[in-house]
Amino acid sequence: MIGKLTGTLSDKNPPQVIVDCNGVGYEVQVPMSTFYNLPASGQRVTLLTHFVVREDAQILYGFATHAEREAFRELIKITGVGPRMALAVLSGLSVAELAQTVTLQDSARLTKVPGIGKKTAERLLLELKGKLGADIGAVAASGSPAQSDILQALIALGYNDKEAALALKALPADVGVSEGIKLALKALAR
Repeated sequence: MIGKLTGTLSDKNPPQVIVDCNGVGYEVQVPMSTFYNLPASGQRVTLLTHFVVREDAQILYGFATHAEREAFRELIKITGVGPRMALAVLSGLSVAELAQTVTLQDSARLTKVPGIGKKTAERLLLELKGKLGADIGAVAASGSPAQSDILQALIALGYNDKEAALALKALPADVGVSEGIKLALKALAR
């Protein structure tokens, strides 16, 4: 299996790029989140890859970060979601946004991605729940470091991801950890 490519970026044509590795040009399919962060043609690039072998094709998928590749791998494990749909999801949402969407169970946000209908969105939310290592981190990443601590404290106290995330959204952005936990617990007690 090819796990990583490092070479010269010789061509960019969304969603495909060609990486020249010592005279061998590899065609790599990338999500738009990776594509937008690529250097100019002729520059050196490193992509983490996922190699798919089918009866009729051998396709390399490339990602700028480990989180993108792991999210892609979790997506393609879901029945009815192939590599193209997984690329579409990662092109429409960053990994942090996807994790937040899963945590908040926001199917409306997923249906905005081309090719994702209501039933597919609901299946994605159900299947990805708790599997996207970034579920907690995504909600916390949208706020301050104190919010990350508050979120982790609420989860440690037994609240599920969705309840904790909703309580966190109601807090002021500049709240401290101890005050934030108190306010969140009051909100959850209602």
